[in-house]
Amino acid sequence: MHIVVCLKQVPDTANVRINPETNTLMREGAESITNPFDEYALEQALRLKDAHGARVTTLTMGPSQAEVVLREAIARGADQGFLISDQAFAGSDTWATSYVISRAIKKLRPAADIVLFGKQAIDGETAQVGPGVSEFLNYKLVTYARSITVGTDGRFTAETLMDEGIEVIECSLPVVATVLREALPPRYATLAGWMRARRVKIPAWDASRLGVVPDLCGLKGSPTRVVKIFAPPMKAGGIRMDGREMPSLAVEAILRILRDKGVAK
Repeated sequence: MHIVVCLKQVPDTANVRINPETNTLMREGAESITNPFDEYALEQALRLKDAHGARVTTLTMGPSQAEVVLREAIARGADQGFLISDQAFAGSDTWATSYVISRAIKKLRPAADIVLFGKQAIDGETAQVGPGVSEFLNYKLVTYARSITVGTDGRFTAETLMDEGIEVIECSLPVVATVLREALPPRYATLAGWMRARRVKIPAWDASRLGVVPDLCGLKGSPTRVVKIFAPPMKAGGIRMDGREMPSLAVEAILRILRDKGVAK
């Protein structure tokens, strides 16, 4: 069984900057981390590897420095990593990103049986790339998984957390799944793992290697257009009422304010 985990290097949320001309994230010079949701997807893959002897391959799309997230994944137990990197990919929206990643997955051998993503990335928070890749690959899609198992018959089973409760979904392979933070906690990398990760060669695949159509990636190939980005106004402090000693006085004060605003009678 071949499991592919798609990782993303994201800027620390405290250091996010926006390019005023392109309205895209400026990643240069910002401290970067592995997208936290992706760590849970990786842990799910490693648990399946422990249970079934599966092969775990990691992919990330980004600049050359994104290679570090692949080495960290290998230090935790993944077998291989591939960097998808080309200046032509810069500015890709979720549709173009899904297209490029799907092209990379199609190149892998053996073919991927399971492709895992974190639920969403903490920079864009669209939760669209996993579903987008499933469309390009024509794989089944399972979202919001909190646990994943594969039976001896190869049957894929996932517990998914929905608004109405927990759903159990079963399907055959191949499948794309997105994983929640409610999944198993990620394991730590070991010293032996880091030593191995330093020795592993990380191939870098560019647009020509992937056979990517230039007009379908980057800003030019992205149908999404960001018209404006702005920070929401700071909220002003409200009126604080302490009703611990005299609750009735606080209630009367709240009602008086609501009446003045025309909300209550």
